Amino acid sequence: MSRRLPPLNALKAFEAAARHLSFTRAAEELFVTQAAISHQIKALEEYLGIKLFRRKNRSLLLTEEGQGYFLDIKDIFTSISEATDKLLARSAKGALTVSLQPSFAIQWLVPRLVKFSERHPDIDVRIKAVDMDEGSLTDDVDVAIYYGRGNWPGLRADKLHTEYLIPVCSPLLLTGPKPLRTPDDLTRHTLLHDTSRRDWKAWFRQLDIDAPNVNQGPIFSHSTMVIQAAIHGQGVALGHSVLAQPEIEAGRLICPFEQVLVSKNAFYLVCQEQQSDQGKIVAFRDWMLELVEQEEARRRARLADA
Repeated sequence: MSRRLPPLNALKAFEAAARHLSFTRAAEELFVTQAAISHQIKALEEYLGIKLFRRKNRSLLLTEEGQGYFLDIKDIFTSISEATDKLLARSAKGALTVSLQPSFAIQWLVPRLVKFSERHPDIDVRIKAVDMDEGSLTDDVDVAIYYGRGNWPGLRADKLHTEYLIPVCSPLLLTGPKPLRTPDDLTRHTLLHDTSRRDWKAWFRQLDIDAPNVNQGPIFSHSTMVIQAAIHGQGVALGHSVLAQPEIEAGRLICPFEQVLVSKNAFYLVCQEQQSDQGKIVAFRDWMLELVEQEEARRRARLADA
């Protein structure tokens, strides 16, 4: 018995249009014209004998049948994409897939990655950005960067940087109408929060400062966002030292106060225990640990000279 499959190009166009609720954005994603998307959708509707979309007040909406069809097929497309990525990762000679959060990738790993490529030109590094680090070490991932206490069953975890949180802001705030001379002055500034307000509360508690504004200020889901908000003068952030350091060195951020909040968590390079001796994983781990140690040594030297 033959399988009854609709035209696959039309199905791909429908999935993209249904996900975006826009023919224009679907066309941009698939690198075709909007007219081509419209033609594919029309062909699919004729094949099925069912109306999949309707327009209302210049908005594109799914019909009840279209919504049900989209929910049934969207996971299929995800599975196909993941299976393809897994196949390519396994079959590519010397490929090393690294999973990590976008903030660490953007602020630390990506600017340094060329150094690894120069040392190991035969290893093809593939970066996979994920919002949640724990659980991202799937079959198609060789190593990952986790943020936590370092105790993940079945995984080898090598600690990278010693992590602490530091107050950072744009240099422009120092010359603004609200001077930042002491930590108490922060109570008159907007506080920028990374994920939650817990860290700022702990920082003020450590200094025994009553900060009525600690429950105010925007919360950002990614560390890169809170750092960018600080760069643009939107307030004072309590940033991860590792992620904020490049912006401090570039002069886009400053630390108005020396007080830091030592974190119980840190960034770790993790891999499956049974794969920890693979050549490409060993090469990447040794390179990262060496680079981190060099940067930590320079930081200690700066502190000693200060």
